[in-house]
Amino acid sequence: MTQPATVTGPGRTPAWRYAIGMFGTSIPINMIKGSMILYYVDILGLDVRAYGAVMVIYAIIDALDNPLLGHLSDRTRTRFGRRRPWLLVGAPMLSACMIAFFSAPASLEGVGLVLWFAVFAILCEAFDSMLNANYGALLPELYPRERDRAVANSLRQGFQLVALVISLAVTPLLTTEVFGTERATHGFQTTAVVYGAVALAVIVFMALSARERPRYATRERPRLLPSIWSIVRNPLFWTVGLTGACYGIAMALVLSGIQLYVRYSLGLPVVNALYLQGVVILVSAAGLLAWTRVVARRGALWTWRIAFAVLAVSFAGLFLATDLATGIAAGVLVGAGWSGMLATNDLIVARVLDVDATRNGEHREGLFLSAFGFFSRLNGVVTGLALTSLGLLFGYNSGTDPGADPGLAFRVYLCGYPFVLTAIGAIAARLITVPIETPPEATEPAEPPSGGGSAVERPR
Repeated sequence: MTQPATVTGPGRTPAWRYAIGMFGTSIPINMIKGSMILYYVDILGLDVRAYGAVMVIYAIIDALDNPLLGHLSDRTRTRFGRRRPWLLVGAPMLSACMIAFFSAPASLEGVGLVLWFAVFAILCEAFDSMLNANYGALLPELYPRERDRAVANSLRQGFQLVALVISLAVTPLLTTEVFGTERATHGFQTTAVVYGAVALAVIVFMALSARERPRYATRERPRLLPSIWSIVRNPLFWTVGLTGACYGIAMALVLSGIQLYVRYSLGLPVVNALYLQGVVILVSAAGLLAWTRVVARRGALWTWRIAFAVLAVSFAGLFLATDLATGIAAGVLVGAGWSGMLATNDLIVARVLDVDATRNGEHREGLFLSAFGFFSRLNGVVTGLALTSLGLLFGYNSGTDPGADPGLAFRVYLCGYPFVLTAIGAIAARLITVPIETPPEATEPAEPPSGGGSAVERPR
């Protein structure tokens, strides 16, 4: 038998070292998304119409700069790799912008408040996109086989859920009880400083340990316009992207409105969001292992379809909740469906990236994920329009002008809209097929052979 050639590529990156990066990337953006309405609209008095307009503008800008950021990452050639330099630059910038976002001067009002909100909301999302395009691009590169990829993805989603416990469930306690009060803003600034420091340390630790595959960075660098044209002509880009957006937008509505749902719909102090969010996140974390086992048995596509349906049903129960106990009961089902989507959605996207690399001979994960980011940018547009609709339908314009029935308003925002979106997504997922195609470069062993050498791992 012929001995395999010596491989000089990087060693295998331990799954937990890669996965922990999700903890760092999740803390800042989820504090921002989970508290921006409470901070700017309900406490500082920003009009929901101004909020909605900013979200639309921000989404347009973000949709334009995302492909450029991903393309620049794909074209990067350094001895440190393609993705690491961007992660090391983006981490401190996101932390700094998050702190500024929650440090609006008390004297600001009117146009000044709108401009402060707009500038730092856009900057935070831009640096978050920079981080996540590069971090997400490492998943298919570091773990080519779907089973290994599923394990790494479940671990990183587990770290994300831990971050969500902190950035969403614990944040109301820190901002209103530990560092501030129900109607004060200084608690948000202190919390942002703490979260920013933690996120920076974790992202840097992950980036320095990631071992990229040199052969993925081909000598010929992808060109922007031909690459974009190739992506937009790919039917999987549109079918998977739009279907995944139904899930992403639904969860964006939930994360942005949960504190006001607790305040108005359940009639409880905001701090009680800790218990509702905590239960949903803990159930999601516990469910990751079970959903990962289902992926190993039935594949990511089949499991994705089931998870979509479970998540859709869960929002009906949350709509009917009347107090914390019934809200928590419904939250258990939300957590189960969300866990399934966390375990599978990125695996479906990774399959699309593999198909593109195999058929086109170029690794454009950064650009492709940024292009997928166009659909996640719809989150800002839809959440802005959804919040604006509360003023039109229920008279909720701000914390100082909540209308006659803010409780029903936030039931519709948090439960009604997400139910419609996930029901559409569940139906669409039944009609989608995404094949498994492993790029040739992924068949190389990740570590140099020891002793007499070992066989090269073949694609599944």
